[in-house]
Amino acid sequence: MQIKVKGELSLPQIRQALFEKLCEVEERFAVRYSLDATLYIRPTNGFGDDVSPRYPNGEAVKKLYSTGPYRPSTEEYDL
Repeated sequence: MQIKVKGELSLPQIRQALFEKLCEVEERFAVRYSLDATLYIRPTNGFGDDVSPRYPNGEAVKKLYSTGPYRPSTEEYDL
């Protein structure tokens, strides 16, 4: 399944649009789990020009990895 968000938007707007679509997928189509998810973004400067985020050493940021949301220690240890 693919979800596309069109147009140049701020990250909070993209976050909200994705949240709304994921809620729709969950409620309308009864999807409760997904094995993986990949999000591609094209960073811009707000005027439609592409920009390249960089690490402090100047290397371009190409991929970021996540192992899921933060899990509080109370959840980790069933407290």
